[in-house]
Amino acid sequence: MSWLLNLYETYEANIEHVGKVNKKRNGQEYTLLPIAHTTQTAHIQVNITEEGEFHSAFVIDKSDGNTLIPCTEGSSSRAGSKIAPYPLHDKLNYVAGDFIAYGGKIKKEEPFSYYIKNLSDWANSPYATNKVKSIYSYLNKKRLVRDLLEERILGLDENGELIEKWQPKYDSLYEQKPAIFSVIPGDQSSAFIRFNVHSPMKILKNVWSDQQMYESFIQYYRERLGESDLCFVTGKHVPSTDRHANKIRHAGDKAKLISANDTSGFTFRGRFHHSEEVASIGYDVSQKAHNALKWLIQHQGKVMDQRVFLVWQNNSEAVPDPLDDPFAMNVSTIKKEGFTNKEFAREVAKALDGYRNDLTMGGKADVNILILDSATTGRMAVLYYRYMNKELYLNRLKSWYSSCIWHHRYRKDENNQYIEFIGAPSPKDIALAAYGTKVNEKIVKGLVERILPCIIDDKKIPVDIVRSAIQRASNPVSMERWEWEKTISVTCALVNKEEGYEVSLDRNNHNRDYLFGRLLAIADVLERQALGKEETRATNAIRYMNSFSKHPARTWKTIQDALQPYQAKLGAKSLYLSSLIDEVASQIQFDDFNNKSLSGKYLLGFYSQRHDLYQKKVKDEETKAVTN
Repeated sequence: MSWLLNLYETYEANIEHVGKVNKKRNGQEYTLLPIAHTTQTAHIQVNITEEGEFHSAFVIDKSDGNTLIPCTEGSSSRAGSKIAPYPLHDKLNYVAGDFIAYGGKIKKEEPFSYYIKNLSDWANSPYATNKVKSIYSYLNKKRLVRDLLEERILGLDENGELIEKWQPKYDSLYEQKPAIFSVIPGDQSSAFIRFNVHSPMKILKNVWSDQQMYESFIQYYRERLGESDLCFVTGKHVPSTDRHANKIRHAGDKAKLISANDTSGFTFRGRFHHSEEVASIGYDVSQKAHNALKWLIQHQGKVMDQRVFLVWQNNSEAVPDPLDDPFAMNVSTIKKEGFTNKEFAREVAKALDGYRNDLTMGGKADVNILILDSATTGRMAVLYYRYMNKELYLNRLKSWYSSCIWHHRYRKDENNQYIEFIGAPSPKDIALAAYGTKVNEKIVKGLVERILPCIIDDKKIPVDIVRSAIQRASNPVSMERWEWEKTISVTCALVNKEEGYEVSLDRNNHNRDYLFGRLLAIADVLERQALGKEETRATNAIRYMNSFSKHPARTWKTIQDALQPYQAKLGAKSLYLSSLIDEVASQIQFDDFNNKSLSGKYLLGFYSQRHDLYQKKVKDEETKAVTN
């Protein structure tokens, strides 16, 4: 229950955000919902005067349809033929008293009678606002469909009945297709109606964004809740509920985190007589916790193939996301001469210090990490949850960002140019390196879930992930050049996490695998120089890389024999690289020069040596330009 309690506390700490509309980058709106409220996509807006008369109506643009509406426990979970009206805004067959008069189809009972009874109770309660009374006064006249027909929003067939679905045969009845069919694909009875109150003398807040309307329904509905019970989240005796919210990840999400309505299955049968015996949760607590979760997911959650990864503090202050790389934290990645891991660790520490500013304030400074996913359309589960001290969390991030690092060149700047940086790859980049860019999204989200404990709990990276990345990085001919360059740098970061090597070339490292990697890099650079910039084909070193990783001694002979024509072509220009080959090869012990397969360390030697040679070439060209 700790995750529910922390979500509940998050809601209480951010109470000032309730009802305030925020916008995501794609323009989609979201808000921290009041309790006893949900959101629906409205299709038609009906404006009512303060005297309870019809004023106007129009079809709502799809971009403006998201509407915050009051809801009861029953209406929030209604399905199929079950009649459970929303308290105010609802579908046409619920809110229109003349729906049947115009040929509207109903299954058993008339939904309007239930709807208008509930609205009457609210409108006649001491908590009702004038807006509620105005809307009730109009709807009680039972003429909504008639008014919408006069506004040419709805359409009738040749028999004077509501058209269920628009067909070409109705073109002869109308000069222009009724507006409602531009926003709904099927039956007009499914059109969702929202109501607003219009005044020619003053500016009124929209009903769905009016704080007084929220409070009016909340106070009215609280009196209608059941008896108090012990809430297992807060430990208080409060009105409880066994109907919990859905629409957690998005508006169409039917999966619930808590469900106790399965009286015929094996949810609690055989161990308990009633669901309340398992656990009881207060209505307010459930509403606030679920609404806080929805808000946080929209605000800062990451969603991969419906799996949610969420990190937050109860006071909603920003914390770095473990799924990001240091680039997202504005860690300085400017390359320096002789750049070391320690220097980068200092850069990471400086970036994280900005998140430590509340640790001395005396309050709670803790971080929640939550992963959610659903196996079916109706059930959702918490796959991973950690609640940890913020200082420990930041230290774990520092450890990851400072150890799982390498030199990368796969990000682009605002000019769409590749930029070089040193840092840790994001978990998603690790997934793509291990399994390729065309991998199924389900595999990506599964790997990200496995990497998260490596960051948060300081666990070792699973061996199969590292092995898969090494195998792909050792097979450059199987992918495009840009993808291989990214794969090899990410793989080097994974190997480096376990080995603790420096990013820069270590000339004193006499490890067999590291030296073999250096040899391969020198051969690659030498042949590339001989081929020139115009020739883009892969070098022999790259072509034989996969074989080299499995049989280094035998494959090296093949690569070195193939180098001779290029050494002859370069002439004196190849002396430095040729002598470097001799120097590195001489450092390999006689017994180590064999065909035992190479570990991932050879990639570190390959990458560092190649980068060092290219850096030397750039410096030589700059020196030559200055001299001339």
